[in-house]
Amino acid sequence: MAGSGTVANDQDRTQQWWSAVRCAGLLLTLLLLVDWGSGRGTPWRTALWVAVAWLLFAVLCPARVCAGPNWLASRRLGREHRVRTDLLVSVRCLDGVSQRLLLRDALGGRVEIDPEVLVRNPDLWLRLDEGARRATADGLLLCGETALRRLSARMDRETARAVFRASGLE
Repeated sequence: MAGSGTVANDQDRTQQWWSAVRCAGLLLTLLLLVDWGSGRGTPWRTALWVAVAWLLFAVLCPARVCAGPNWLASRRLGREHRVRTDLLVSVRCLDGVSQRLLLRDALGGRVEIDPEVLVRNPDLWLRLDEGARRATADGLLLCGETALRRLSARMDRETARAVFRASGLE
């Protein structure tokens, strides 16, 4: 897996994408029904509601995260960001409305991902961890070993929970 040449992908992305489509479609339907019920529906208002629904979809649409040997990429609505995991110089946890993991490499690449994607997809985590260990061993990773250790501990906890759940011990 981690050492092979295959690409690891986020397996839950399709479900999240359809959820974003449903939310945007529901909002558009409700807005058009309110306009129709009030008798104020016009073509420019319909265009406005379509734009609002599209904006909601753009906000909710999940990034496509994939990883291969020594790289991790995130594609969001047509734009892809990629880092070389074996050349990482910085890994930071950004707190806010939702936690994000910011990865930077020595070549100037930058990727921002949701750590939950790594928790849900152990193959992605293995690829990132393998490259980060190489960057640490080479002395490139200047900032972020603590963040990676925390994430590794979280991955271990989630794996243990999954094993307990599968064995009926939870």
